[in-house]
Amino acid sequence: MDRAQKKEWVGSLHQALEATSLVVVTHNQGLTVAEVTALRRKVRDAGASFKVTKNRLTRLALAGTNFEGIDDLFTGPTAIAYSQDPVAAAKVVVDFAKGNEKLVILGGSLGTQRMDVEGIKALATLPSLDELRAKLVGMIQTPATRIAGVLQAPGGQIARVLAAKAEKGEAA
Repeated sequence: MDRAQKKEWVGSLHQALEATSLVVVTHNQGLTVAEVTALRRKVRDAGASFKVTKNRLTRLALAGTNFEGIDDLFTGPTAIAYSQDPVAAAKVVVDFAKGNEKLVILGGSLGTQRMDVEGIKALATLPSLDELRAKLVGMIQTPATRIAGVLQAPGGQIARVLAAKAEKGEAA
C-alpha cells in the first residue's frame, strides 16, 4: 500500500466506524482463507461487516470515533467485526468462535462502552433488532385480533339464538 491508499483506507474505515454502534475485535491467527471467507459470508448475511486490519492504520481510523477506548486491543493479527445492529456482529463472531478455536475474541465496544470477552458473549445472547421488531409487531397485532373477535362475538351469538329459535319453531 502506498501512502495515498493508506489514507483512503483509514478514511473509509473511519466513516464506517462512525456509522456503527458495535465493534468486536478478534485475533484471527491460523484461520485459513476458506474459514475467513465463510466467516465474512456469515457476518455479511447478518447485516454486519468483517475486516482484517492493519493495527497502526486502524488506530488512526479509531481516532475521533466512539471506539477510541479500544485502540490498545490492536496488537498481533487482528480483525474487526462491526455493525449498526448492536447484536448482529457479536452473535455471528461468538457463534463462529465456538466452532473454531483459532478465532479469539479480544473484546470490543458498544458505543463508548468498552466490553470484555464476557460482555461480548452476553451481548450475543440478546435477540437481534429484527427479532425484537417481529416480537413488537406480534404484540401490537394480538390485541387487535382479540378486539375484533370480541366485537364479532355478540353478533354471532344473536345469529345462533335466532337460528335455534327458528329450528325450534319449525320442530313444533
